[in-house]
Amino acid sequence: MRLNPIALAIPVFLAAIGVELLVARARRRRIYRLQDSVADLGCGVGQQVAGLFMAASMLAAYEWLFRRAAHVRFADGSGWPWLVAFVWIDVAYYWWHRLSHRVNFLWAVHAVHHQSEEFNLAVALRQAILSPVTSFPFYLPMALLGVPTLVYAAMNAFSTLYQFWIHTELVGRLARAELVLNTPSAHRVHHAVNPRYLDRNYAAVLVVWDRLFGTYAAERERPVYGVTKAIRSFNPAWAQAQPWAEVASRSRALRGLDRLRVWWKPPDWTPAGPVELPSEDEVQGRPRFEQPIPPRIRLYAFVQFAPLVAATFFLLLFADALRPATLVVCASLVFGTLVSLGGLLDDRPWAVPVEAVRLAAVAVALVWLAPLPGGWRVSAIAVPAVLGMAAWLLAEARTRPALTQAAIAEQPTVNPGAEHVSGR
Repeated sequence: MRLNPIALAIPVFLAAIGVELLVARARRRRIYRLQDSVADLGCGVGQQVAGLFMAASMLAAYEWLFRRAAHVRFADGSGWPWLVAFVWIDVAYYWWHRLSHRVNFLWAVHAVHHQSEEFNLAVALRQAILSPVTSFPFYLPMALLGVPTLVYAAMNAFSTLYQFWIHTELVGRLARAELVLNTPSAHRVHHAVNPRYLDRNYAAVLVVWDRLFGTYAAERERPVYGVTKAIRSFNPAWAQAQPWAEVASRSRALRGLDRLRVWWKPPDWTPAGPVELPSEDEVQGRPRFEQPIPPRIRLYAFVQFAPLVAATFFLLLFADALRPATLVVCASLVFGTLVSLGGLLDDRPWAVPVEAVRLAAVAVALVWLAPLPGGWRVSAIAVPAVLGMAAWLLAEARTRPALTQAAIAEQPTVNPGAEHVSGR
């Protein structure tokens, strides 16, 4: 079994999210919404499962370059490769991150991480499937500097794990630490759409790069989170595709070379000049996206999503032991679940029949996987449960319009300022 540091950290991530939720409740703060959190975690699940088909190839490419083209060879046990890797990854991340906000085809990848209008630890796990692919070329030169593959992978994982804790509103300003380190306050600025905060604070671990290259901004106004053009969806599958669809739509509306030029221009570029961004007052008055759904559907989505996270955890741990066909089937079920649950959370009319088909596919897959160790016992319990859920869901769909109207009537008016107070 190949150790996956991110997979091993999943229980820690979930425990930390639980602690943050409890602390927020104790402070009478509402910083989580179920639909948004499922979308966040769904994006993370999608990235990790897709990574099963990409990570090995990237590590193999790094190892190939290291063995054949490294210009420096460090002594065994030397600490220098670790120092080189830490500094290089931190600087390279800064420039990859900065370019990902200023080049449209890179932004189409990275925008996924910014779509949430909340800011909490679940948002840290909201990642784009293609992020590792676009960042990898920035790290590849380390192989030429003699940084072994294991050191590169370990330090890259450290950088990723560090950035988890800075996604929270519950930690205030850390004045001294903010001189050197990336902190929750600095990262709140980065996720905000306030005019003064746009394209600021790109750091991974060390905020000194932002200070050195002139992109640092301190937290002052109340941050309003999201992207300048809200996605208006809680579907994690659509979250991955929507930024690409947006740029493609802009490209089709242009003429000549501008159709190509838009892909490497900044997100606010037009042939006539930059688009006018909202003012601070407009940003502060912007309501968050809400999609009322019946409480029973919300509970159903949670009940379905919880085992998906658990299944993904074990899939990441034991992927090396699975046959390719089994891995493809499991990954397909994961992505199918993200699509159907996302449709339910968005109250799409196609979601119920798609979810019923998915449940039937899960039942078939459980029978197919039954020959695996312990599989028959799991299937004997899970298959009837899955089929029962499908029957309940179809019965629920008959009363869906009335339930939805009741949920809309009960939906409180959202005051974005009441729940997005900066944790200073």
